[in-house]
Amino acid sequence: MHSSVILLVADFSSPCDYGFLQRALAALTDDYPFVRRYAVGRSLFGREIPLLQIGRGGKKILLVGAVHGSEHMTAGLLLRFAADYCSAVDADASVYSLSMGYLFEKRTLCLLPMLNPDGVELSLHGPADDCPLLERLMRMCPDGDFTHWQANGRGVDLNHNFDADFEKYKRLEAERGLCAGPTRYSGEYPESEPETAAVCAFLRAEPVEGLIAFHTQGEEIYYDRNGYVPTMGRAVGGALARMCSYRLARPEGGARYGGLKDWFIGAFDRPGFTVECGKGENPLPQTAFFSIYATLRKMLFHSVVLL
Repeated sequence: MHSSVILLVADFSSPCDYGFLQRALAALTDDYPFVRRYAVGRSLFGREIPLLQIGRGGKKILLVGAVHGSEHMTAGLLLRFAADYCSAVDADASVYSLSMGYLFEKRTLCLLPMLNPDGVELSLHGPADDCPLLERLMRMCPDGDFTHWQANGRGVDLNHNFDADFEKYKRLEAERGLCAGPTRYSGEYPESEPETAAVCAFLRAEPVEGLIAFHTQGEEIYYDRNGYVPTMGRAVGGALARMCSYRLARPEGGARYGGLKDWFIGAFDRPGFTVECGKGENPLPQTAFFSIYATLRKMLFHSVVLL
């Protein structure tokens, strides 16, 4: 692993905020010329939503982190994996009996570490004094403690804003009296939010064969869309679960509707998964970072082959 990347990713003693994300991505692209970086779009507050591509194979997979602001650890996990993956490719090594040279030629790994940069910044730092929606945000979070904030900058939970049984969730939302705020509000219509629209546009334009969205917490892997499982979905999900000793499961209640992997399965009939990393209360303590990454590392490398 190159020195500038080591300085950024070897520690992870602090949570991954947007500034750390930008520095880590710059180090990766500087140290490894084969890494391609571009923006799939911008957040509500204008922050770039960056995506990395590693490899030149025709088969693409996508790993997505930080869909929820308070689950910012998932961005760090994907950055750490990107550093390990690039280092192994650069050394033409084998990892878990996988030939990285072969993977680089036959697969393209796409990493979107932080889909919700505004939510991450709110969770870690609160709203900036010059935030254009400061008054609205303070009404939605009157005690000023944004630590548990999951939504984007408009108070929309991105993982309910995808077009996957959206109307069913809207009825449930009305029953529960949910509105814009820290969590669980789905927005006015599917893909109403720039972050959601950006990842959907990318997936419509690119031939992605499989997707994993990373969340915290629960040590579970979800593999269906409200009862429907695409071809090989359960088999691949089972293999991923065994590699990290997580439980293969199906979400319940409102978690069945409006999520990224649900939309992906419905739109493309290809395997999509949600991985709930670690256990505890969100946001998970940073002290748990390396134990969670060590548990997931084998699964992450093999996902490039299995999806």
